[in-house]
Order: sequence, then C-alpha cells, then structure tokens
Amino acid sequence: MSDKRLTDAHIVHDSVFVDASALQIPTLRILQEDGTPYSDAVLPVLDKTLALKIYDTFLFIRALDERMLASQRQGRISFYMTETGEEAADIGSTAALQDDDMIMAQYREQGALAFRGFTPDQFMNQIFSNEQDLGKGRQMPIHYGSRQLHYMTVSSPLGTQLPQATGYAFALKAQQKPNCVICYFGEGAASEGDFHAALNMAGVFKVPVIFFCRNNGYAISTPAHEQYAGDGIAPRGIGYGLKTLRVDGNDVLAVLKATQEARKLAVEQHQPVLIEAMTYRLGAHSSSDDPSGYRNKSEEDTWRAKCPVMRFKKWLIHQDWWTEADDEQRKQQHRDQIMTAMKKAEKVPAPPLRDLFTDVYDQLPWHLQEQQQALIEHIRKYPQAYSKTAGRVDHE
Repeated sequence: MSDKRLTDAHIVHDSVFVDASALQIPTLRILQEDGTPYSDAVLPVLDKTLALKIYDTFLFIRALDERMLASQRQGRISFYMTETGEEAADIGSTAALQDDDMIMAQYREQGALAFRGFTPDQFMNQIFSNEQDLGKGRQMPIHYGSRQLHYMTVSSPLGTQLPQATGYAFALKAQQKPNCVICYFGEGAASEGDFHAALNMAGVFKVPVIFFCRNNGYAISTPAHEQYAGDGIAPRGIGYGLKTLRVDGNDVLAVLKATQEARKLAVEQHQPVLIEAMTYRLGAHSSSDDPSGYRNKSEEDTWRAKCPVMRFKKWLIHQDWWTEADDEQRKQQHRDQIMTAMKKAEKVPAPPLRDLFTDVYDQLPWHLQEQQQALIEHIRKYPQAYSKTAGRVDHE
C-alpha cells in the first residue's frame, strides 16, 4: 500500500506552525440550567420510562453517597468516594448502552452499576467486605465488579482499564459481536502512558470502544491548568484518529445523545470514539481528601448552581413526568432502603480465610499451602488480636 501522507497532503512553501487556535472543539449542550431545552436543540431518543429510571438512579446515588460518607466518618467503613456533581456523566452514558456492552470503570462510576441493577445489598456487601461480597472481601470499598452486569472489577492503579478496554473491544470485533466497550477515566488519568497506548491501538485497529473522559477539573488536588497546556482532552482523540465529541457533563440529555451516537459509530462502523464530558466534582476526591485546601467555596457554589440532578429534575417537571411530592417520597424510600441494607451487611461475617488463597491456581501450590497454614496457626495463637469475624478459621 502506498503512503498517502505526502501525496494527499496540502503542500505549502513557507513555514506554517499550527497551534490550538486551529482546532476549536464545540461543547454539546441540550438543557439550559432552568431545565428547558435550547430552541434548536435535538433531543436524544428518550421515553418516560428511561427518563425516570435515569433520575431515580440519580436519587439513589445521592442517598448512597450521603450515607456512606457519614458511615466512613463514624468509623463503620474505611474508605469511600462520592460522585456528587458527576452523576449525569456515567449514568447518562450507561443509559445509552445495551445491557451486555462492557463497562470498564475508573472508580467513581457507581451510578453506572446502579443503573444496571446492582442492588443496595450488593453495594453494602462490597463496601463492608463480608462473605456475600462478589469480590470475596479482597478489594477496598468502592472497587465494585459484576460479571452478570458486564461491569469489570475496579482496579486501584490509575489508567489500567484503558488498554484493557481496547483489547476487549478488539475481541468483540474479532468475534463479530454487536457490542462495544465504554471506558471511563478522569482527565488526570489521561496523563498516564496507558491512555496514549490505548487510544493509539484503538485508532489503528478500529475497534468498538468509547473512551469516556470525566473532566471534573481536578486530578485529586491538581487543577486542570497545571495538568496540560492544550484544550482539554478532546484534541488528543483527533490526534489518534478517533471520532471526538465534547459534551456538557452536567446535562444528562446531552450525555445521553452523545453516547447513543457514539455507540452507533463504534458498533456499526468499528469506529472508536472519545467523549470528553466537562463536569465538576462537588465533593472531595475521596473520604481521605479535604478540598478546602486547594479550591474555594465560591468556585464550588458556582458549579453547585449547575447541578445535573436539579437540571434534569426541572426538565422532568416541565414534561409533567415528575412532581416535588414524588421527589421527597422517592428520596426517603432510597434512604430507608440503604440504611436497612447497611445494617444487614454489617452483621454478615467476613469471608473464610480460604478465600484469601483460592481463585488464582487450579490447585493450590505448596508455598500458598504453607502460607495458609501459617496464617491459621497465627490467628489461633493470638485470637484476642482479631475480631470474631476476621479471625474465622472454619471451613478450612
């Protein structure tokens, strides 16, 4: 095959340097802050049932985040991460997918999992690492995963899911499956080498993947202007040959429309897509973080007025699909449901010790057998140093 990079290029005869001003990427927005669409806006494919499911997931996540952050402060759990302010990004995009499309999350996408049907009990079992946790208590809180719901288990190292998404999408293409992968990450993770390798491979091999960047303005405490000099993350997609779109990440209708069209490109044309959702993390990075040390209250208040939950609620009320009375009733139902699930999960024992050693090898090798026996003998020797649940050595 001949190389057309020069033969098809626009040739000039003096130096012309190109900078960011040559590429202005627009931002898709459908809803105004008062909940009414712009007059020329093209709405996504959406009916009442889907709209109310999206909003109900918003309310569930707000209730979950509020209760779990309080529980961490009380010492009942060790760690938590809220997604307050970013709900439209993951929930709106997941609503555009098929149920068997693969989700590869970073760590702040519990809304995507809730939308797919992860129950309050399942959330609590994972957060409390009890014996009913699908991950067998091996992960820290919020590292969810569900094979049934096509949600890849969250991994702590930053950016690892990006090249994995490209590889998974390559397999979907090879098997001719009518599905795609959506891969979530923050603008901070876009500074990792895995980001560049993943996008380059996706662009070269034309695989059905949607890279979804939640640009919330901060990589923990590092503001965006200290992370990169370019115009956000979107231009990088163009550089790697991906279809690219920037969207108002606090406008769930815009996110839904963008992802519906991105999925069509990915599945029907095997065209990888990069979506950059411009949003804001209203809460702390995690329960270990204090955002007052790196941003001020007036900045937070400015973004609080752009709340994605409130904006969508106003739209639903304009549609006569929702009322304030519905709102208060459903919020209380979610609070009660979550509290009940939490109290139940706290009483479930921790996984048996054998679960520390299984699922790696078909047959346990000698060195792990020795470690297992040493651990059992240690706990039996010092039972007073371990809780009744953490120190269980039964069923060995």
